[in-house]
Amino acid sequence: MRDAAVKLALLPLLAAQGWRARKSARQLPEPDGPREGIDGEGPLLRLLVLGDSSAAGVGVAHQREAIMGRLVQSLSQTLRVAWRLNAVSGATTGATLARLTAEETGPFDMAVVALGVNDITKGATLRRWLGQQRELCERLRTDFGCAHVFVSGVPPIGSFPLLPDPLRWVLAEQGRRWDRALIAMLDGMDGCHHVKAAESLAPDQMAEDGFHPGAEVYEMWADAILKQLRPLL
Repeated sequence: MRDAAVKLALLPLLAAQGWRARKSARQLPEPDGPREGIDGEGPLLRLLVLGDSSAAGVGVAHQREAIMGRLVQSLSQTLRVAWRLNAVSGATTGATLARLTAEETGPFDMAVVALGVNDITKGATLRRWLGQQRELCERLRTDFGCAHVFVSGVPPIGSFPLLPDPLRWVLAEQGRRWDRALIAMLDGMDGCHHVKAAESLAPDQMAEDGFHPGAEVYEMWADAILKQLRPLL
C-alpha cells in the first residue's frame, strides 16, 4: 500500500510531528448535559450512541449541539425516544467493546457507532480494527437487540488543521483506505449501515482545537444518520 510505504519511510518525522501535535493541542472538555433520558411522545425507540470523543460531543458546549442531542431533538418530534450516550474521549474500538460489556445491559432498538480515528493514531492494524468493528456490530445486534446499527465512516482527517503535513496526508490516506474496507465489510452484514462522512471540511467548520467537529459538522452528521434511519422506523 502506498500510504503504508510512505509512512514507513517517514516514520521518524511522523513520530515527531505526532508528538508535537499532541503537546500543542488544546484539550477540549466533553460537553455539559445529560447522557441518558426519555423525550417525546409516540412509539418507543430505544437508542444508543457509542464511541469516542466525537460521539461524546467534544467541540461543542452542550449535548444538545452534539450528535446525541441533535438525533433526539429530531426523532422525539414523532417518537418516544429512550436514549443513552456511552462515549469517552480517546476511546478505541477495542476499549469500547470492553466498555459495552461492562456498562450496558440494553435492550436497544438502534445504535450509532463512531470510532476509528483513535485506532489509526494509536497504531492499530486495519485487520484488527475491522475484526473489532465486526464484533461490535454483531454484539449490538445479537446481545443488545439492535435491529439496526449505523456505523459512522472515518472522518476526513486531511481537513484537521491541527495536523501538519506530511502527517496529515499520511493519516488522511490511511483513513480513506480504512473507510473503503469498512464499507465493504458492512455491505455483507444484515442490519449494519455505513454512514458516510463529509469528503472534506473547511477550517471554520472544525472546533477551536483544529481536531474535533464544530457545531455545523455535528448537524451534517446527524442529518446523514437520519436520512438512513427514518425509512427503517
